[in-house]
Amino acid sequence: MRPLQYVLGSLMPTSPNNSVQGKLPACVVFDCDGVLVDAVSSWRTLHDHFGTDNVVNLQRFINGELSDVEFMRSDIQLWKNVQDPIFKDDLFRAYSGVKLMPGARELVADLKEKGVYVAIVSAGVDLFVSTIASMLKVDDWIANGFEFAEDDSLKNEGICRLHAGGKGEIIKKLCDLNNITLSDVVSVGDSEMDLSMHIEGSTFIGFNPSRDSSLMAFEKAGVEIVIAKDLNLLRPLLGLE
Repeated sequence: MRPLQYVLGSLMPTSPNNSVQGKLPACVVFDCDGVLVDAVSSWRTLHDHFGTDNVVNLQRFINGELSDVEFMRSDIQLWKNVQDPIFKDDLFRAYSGVKLMPGARELVADLKEKGVYVAIVSAGVDLFVSTIASMLKVDDWIANGFEFAEDDSLKNEGICRLHAGGKGEIIKKLCDLNNITLSDVVSVGDSEMDLSMHIEGSTFIGFNPSRDSSLMAFEKAGVEIVIAKDLNLLRPLLGLE
């Protein structure tokens, strides 16, 4: 993966004097994992916590061999093979060390100060995403999640509120509800699955691609790409500089 920070549209290094300038959008939609937080996946964080590995199933999911529900079920089973029962507090502890992406708090605050509608559309874990949404004071959010028994123990099935490859439909609904024109929407994601956010008329920015396959997908799609763990580099693309 290239070590430089760059915007694909011009293949030029991103710097204060050499950036693609954007207009202030009416709405910015962020993926959460790998974008607003410095963690590739809130699901992967739990695998790291329990010492499990879902690489094989992840590739099957990306290839379309597993549905979202099947993928979540397989993850939960892997964790339960290590610890059963798993309680809600165990999951909160697993996320305790995850940090915001540099620049996230300032960027979201400045967008909201300018009147921009800010949302999170994530296929990550709702327990985690809701915490980030509250911390950043975004306008709306959606994520997948878990089912818990009365004693707060984790059940075997996940809750699928959106498909990882179907984020565009969620964004369209969000825009309809808030009378936002699609051409005034900018979405930001870090994986090839996030390209579903790139609905017709809108703008998509690939941020710090999570895998080589993600970078290749962004290049093929011809979208702007910023490679760096610093959300402040999005400012000129979002009309903040």
